[in-house]
Amino acid sequence: MGVFGAIGGFFSGSWTQTADFFAVVAERAPDILKGLGLTLKLTAWSAVFGFLLAIPLVVGVLYGNLFFKNLCKFFITIIRGTPMLVQLFFIFYGLPALGVRFNPMTAAIIGFVINSSAYQAEYLKGGFLAISREQLEASYSIGLSKWGAVRLIIFPQAFRFAIPALSNEIIYLIQYTSVAYIIAVPELFAQMQFLASDKFMYLPSYLFVGAVYLILIFIVNKLTAWVEKRLYIPGFDLAHLK
Repeated sequence: MGVFGAIGGFFSGSWTQTADFFAVVAERAPDILKGLGLTLKLTAWSAVFGFLLAIPLVVGVLYGNLFFKNLCKFFITIIRGTPMLVQLFFIFYGLPALGVRFNPMTAAIIGFVINSSAYQAEYLKGGFLAISREQLEASYSIGLSKWGAVRLIIFPQAFRFAIPALSNEIIYLIQYTSVAYIIAVPELFAQMQFLASDKFMYLPSYLFVGAVYLILIFIVNKLTAWVEKRLYIPGFDLAHLK
């Protein structure tokens, strides 16, 4: 029997088993909801603080002096060039060898923030590069310093251009939070893994958690589309670059 046949057989041929599974889900609801809360917390902290760290990174790459430019490029290259799992293991299992220890949740947040900042810096970089250099030069003519021009003129426009890519990063973060299970963070996937192992209900558990992730991503898509629409300025798009 193929995969789809097995899935169909589970839902259509074994209603008792399905009912049993949802009874277990209801019983474990407090733990599952706690895991969902940790997933959302990891995503929110990583997205927000990753964004805040990405700003100096992209500004350093594009407008910093030679030392700061190379330092930011090196950081972004290292983070984007290594798997997130390796980074989490380094923070949680590697740093204790140097006397630096974090609890699982703190280690996960640090790892996700660092990882997300490198990717968000690249997304913001595309937004910055979409702004014509003439705008920066025009800012000087009205008395703004380079950093004042970047903060008041360039960044607001670059952020609007980068919103679609940044929304994708939030989606990736929701999915990546499942990796935190490896360092004992009891997030959503971990809770469903515990349920699957305890009750030997692997197929329905993974289908259920997959559906929850799909719902979360659907909500994020709707919210980011709303934000993009709210911030849209008529005529302000990338059409002129095509």
